[in-house]
This record gives sequence, structure tokens and C-alpha cells, in this order.
Amino acid sequence: MNYILFDDGLIRTQLLPFTFTRPIAEIRVGILTISEKWKILLGSSVSILTENYLSEKYPLVQKKQNVLINSSIIPDEKLVDAIKKLKSNQALSFEDSIIAYRIGGDEMNKMGEENVEAMEEIEYRDGFAQIQNVWDIFLLNGAQIRLDYERITAGRNSQKCSKTNRVSSADHIFIEEDCHIENAYLNADQGPIYIGKNVEIMEGAMLRGPLSIGEGSVIKMGAKIYGDTTFGPHCKIGGEVSNSVIFGYSNKAHDGYLGNAVIGEWCNLGADTNASNLKNDYTNVKVWSYTADTFVPTEEIFCGLFMGDYSKSAINTMFNTGSVVGVCANIFGSGFPRPFTPSFMWGTLPYDVEKAIETAERVCARRQIEFSSVDAEILRNIYQMTHKNRSKK
Repeated sequence: MNYILFDDGLIRTQLLPFTFTRPIAEIRVGILTISEKWKILLGSSVSILTENYLSEKYPLVQKKQNVLINSSIIPDEKLVDAIKKLKSNQALSFEDSIIAYRIGGDEMNKMGEENVEAMEEIEYRDGFAQIQNVWDIFLLNGAQIRLDYERITAGRNSQKCSKTNRVSSADHIFIEEDCHIENAYLNADQGPIYIGKNVEIMEGAMLRGPLSIGEGSVIKMGAKIYGDTTFGPHCKIGGEVSNSVIFGYSNKAHDGYLGNAVIGEWCNLGADTNASNLKNDYTNVKVWSYTADTFVPTEEIFCGLFMGDYSKSAINTMFNTGSVVGVCANIFGSGFPRPFTPSFMWGTLPYDVEKAIETAERVCARRQIEFSSVDAEILRNIYQMTHKNRSKK
């Protein structure tokens, strides 16, 4: 069977700025991205149906029979079993939402909302996890680390941890090959710790699970990392981090606090950047919504920074509680930045898209990663889509 993960249009907008540069399925929560979770549980490759300007980087594969799955939904064994039982022109639903549907390739090319409604509907009665808002990413992260850890370490043996380290609950710590970990503290009493290949953890670092450290990442000396936290591949992390998700290729390499936060790829938080995650009056945090075009309540007391890809903050930057930063934004200046910074801003001024692309090329080259013409065209599209936000500054 051919499986396709499709973007729910409303949820995709609610997950901006992260879905400016990627489909929903490429959001990381837990150890793995959503698409990687589906691949493991389906036992099959998947492709993605997303916005036109992203489709060259994330191509769609169609076959004679296709099962389309709402990519904001995080899979589990029961849900996957129900999806695999779908017959042609059947849809699996939960309350008023479509989870998945099966359709032939010819019908898919002329698919519309009315076609899905005409399908035989099968109600799914068990619950499931779903990413619907940006804060769901860190709220679900601890539980997803635990689930991913069990799936990807089952039947495998961890590398041994050096005796120079102070370790608690060693049987809940999994270390991949070619890691360098000396004179650090690893505490898995409250949840597992997963350490990817070629990770370096420097002396004095204090790590508490549940925690995932992606391949090629570096944890700097004396770092204080609390649970429910994920660092994607090739991150450099220092200072204090709690219940946060950093997608990959991003740096928070120096002192400063980050909590209840989500950071995209290719970001850099300057030395002593601090992001508030709790208001002084302990009321619920509001964050900028691209859907509502205004600030909306999260119903959460703890809510920190949300930063889109390729954005950066200067040294000593202070972010307000629940700040949202778009793509390719550069934050600097005295005082607190506004709680919403649009994409392509240089301080308080618009940032030329071609200059932003040149910088992105240099940033990627430092990691021996190609910034392609496809990536450049994605940024040009985002620049056009976000013009109205910059015009309000």
C-alpha cells in the first residue's frame, strides 16, 4: 500500500512559523519526526502532500491505491492497525475530523472535500495524540520521547558509558556509536535518555531524562538540561534548557535560559539569550496566531519562545513570555523585542530576501550541507507570503 501524509490546512496555519519551511510531518516531537514515526509503525515508506511551494523538496508519490493520513496525528499501534484495514473509498474519522482515507490514484487527482464526505465513514473510538498548536510540540514531547525510545532501542544494545560519569538508572540510558561522554551527570530516574551517534557531552554537563540528543550534537561544559527536552541532529547546547524542542542544526551554545520552547533549524541564540516562560502575574500566556492574525490564549501558564528557521538573536537578548519569531529574523537592540517578530526582519527593519539567502548559504556551508536553489525558492515564497506582517511593524 502507498501511504501519503497530508497537511491539514487549518492546523498547518496554526503551526506557523515552523510549517513555513516544512510540512507538518517533518516536525520533530520526541526523538523522531512525525514522518519517521509513521514509517516505523507502518513498516513502509511515506510521501507527503503539502503546499505547492514545498512540494519539490517534499515530493508526492501516487500509486493505484493510496492511503492518505492526516500528518498532524501522531501514530500508535492501534491507530495504524485501523488504518491498514481501510478498503477503497473508506474514511477513518474521529468526531468531526478525518484521520485517513483510502482512494485510487485516478480519483485522487480530482479529489475534493465533497469526495471525502461521500466515502463510507468508519468511526475510530480510541484516542490519539495530535499536534494542533505550536505549544503542543513541547507539551507532548516527554511522552513521545518515552514511546520513541522503546521503539528504536528494542532488541539493541547500548554502548557502554565511561566510568568517569555519574549515572543513575543506567538501564534507561541508550548511547549510540562513536560518542564521547566524560565527567558528566546522567540521571534517567524520571525518564529515558537517548544519545545519538557522534554526540559529545563535555565535562560537568548535567542531564535529566526524558531527554533526546540527536546525532552529531555537542553539549557544552556545565550545561543544565532538564527533562522533556529534545535536541535534533547537530545542535550545540549550553546553559540551562527545560522542556524544549530544538529541531536540528541550531545552536544555543552559551549561558542563558530556554524553557517550554520550540526552536526551528539553522537558528542561533547569542550568548546569554534568555527567554521568559512564566508571566509575573502567573496568568495564562497569549501567543501570536497566524490564523487569527492576533494574540490568542494558550491556556498554559508556562510558555516560552517559538522561533522559525534561520532566525538568530544577539548576545544578551531578552525574550518576553510566549514570544513568536518568524523565519530569517535577526533579533537585536536594547530592551525586550516585541512578542511577535515577523519573518525577514533585521532588528526593526525589513530584511532583504536575497541577503537572507546569502547568509543561509554560508550558515549551511559551515556544516557541509548544501543550501539548494529549491531551498532559496522556498524562502522567496515565504518572503512574499509574510509581507503583510512586516508592513504592520
